[in-house]
Amino acid sequence: MADALYTKLREVVRNAGQDHLLAHWETLAPTRQQHLADQIFAIDFPLLTELTRTPNASQMRRPPAAHPSPPPAVPIESAGVADAQRTRATGATALRSGQLGVILVAGGQGSRLGFDHPKGMFPIGPVSNRPLFQVLIDYLLAIRGRYQASIPLFLMTSPATHDETIDFLASHQRFGLPSEDLYVFCQGTMPVVDADSGRVLLDDRDSVCLSPDGHGGVLAALKREGCLAAAADRGIDHLFYAQVDNPLAQICDPWLIGCHLQADSEMTTQVIRKRDPQERVGNVVSIDEQLRIIEYSDLSPDEAGRRNPDGRLTLWAGNMGVHVFQRQFLERMVTSDEGLAFHRALKRTPFLGADGQRVTPPLPNSIKFERFIFDLLPAARNAIVVEGDPVSCFAPVKNADTAATDTPTTAKRLMLDLYATWLAAAGATIAEGTRVEINPRFALDAGELATRIPAGHVFAADSYLGPDQHL
Repeated sequence: MADALYTKLREVVRNAGQDHLLAHWETLAPTRQQHLADQIFAIDFPLLTELTRTPNASQMRRPPAAHPSPPPAVPIESAGVADAQRTRATGATALRSGQLGVILVAGGQGSRLGFDHPKGMFPIGPVSNRPLFQVLIDYLLAIRGRYQASIPLFLMTSPATHDETIDFLASHQRFGLPSEDLYVFCQGTMPVVDADSGRVLLDDRDSVCLSPDGHGGVLAALKREGCLAAAADRGIDHLFYAQVDNPLAQICDPWLIGCHLQADSEMTTQVIRKRDPQERVGNVVSIDEQLRIIEYSDLSPDEAGRRNPDGRLTLWAGNMGVHVFQRQFLERMVTSDEGLAFHRALKRTPFLGADGQRVTPPLPNSIKFERFIFDLLPAARNAIVVEGDPVSCFAPVKNADTAATDTPTTAKRLMLDLYATWLAAAGATIAEGTRVEINPRFALDAGELATRIPAGHVFAADSYLGPDQHL
């Protein structure tokens, strides 16, 4: 059996020009041989050859040749305006009727935060220390309660975070989310190749170097793991999408959903105004009347810095990683030639050398392949952009506190500032230096908060207003 397995493998790797993958075969125990064989058989070598055939293997992504212009966008919601009220009512009706599900992308580790666990486990509650998972699930539970709907959560992990995420959520009883409404699925991987030769790198004698296939991997994973079928069976027609590192993500916001539905949009993207030209967010632009997203690194300084006569940035729309999709659009794109292409990223990857010794390269040495979900925009019919108010919907947690922006400290401050605004509107007073954190299950917005707090209430000490809090 072992000889037959080796013979079959040898033919596969020779045809692909990857003979080195079996260099240590004879040193492996049978179980480890099978492990390596499973990884090799899972590689789409013709696709890999196509992705690596560019002569200069270290070539990075290039922006589209056409001149980008700012996208047409629905402006920030104007409270009290009749059209805005109708739009919000449209979204609310869809929520009550069970048409919505939620996709939460949570495959990243907290390495950049100095946190050796899935990023969703990172404590971000300014007073409560609630982890990101709980903060976002609390928001979902608050929406479910308001609209009396069993909105399911489709949570995407990665191979590095999957098992720990499942254990963590189980140990906390999914933070109150019913088990039948939680679908945890794992994104796919791609082999990592040497930047010069295109040879697949070995991580160990019995393991190929693999890398997650990007947040765009959610599309294939939803199909592969049966999540799209489950959504269809439940009568879900639209899927709200967000990333786990934004504790202010307004999950299933009826205003955003209403905009999406009224436009009959297959893909709706929420954006915020960029704070400066070089902000590290994707740029939502229009090219040849098609919506696209160009990474910040793919815009020249001159292009990124273009300004209108009023001084505002011309390319102003920053990608938040928040979208709403028609389910049937995702189903179509899984098998469409218009689907998600792979991007190439030059990275530094430790690997097993030909002599069987571990190599830690000082410079980038490898190509990793990943897909981006926003590349679906040009293929979506009636795609629209909706501007969000960053004060209430965007607090990214991407960098350690040693960085200038997008840190745990800045995110907590944005959360507290939002809650302080709500409290002031409700007539409450916060003592100087006092922190008040509001769980959305206590109050989902300023209007609800005003009904939960006694007039003139004073917060003299740090306070966490949780689901069962009474004032």
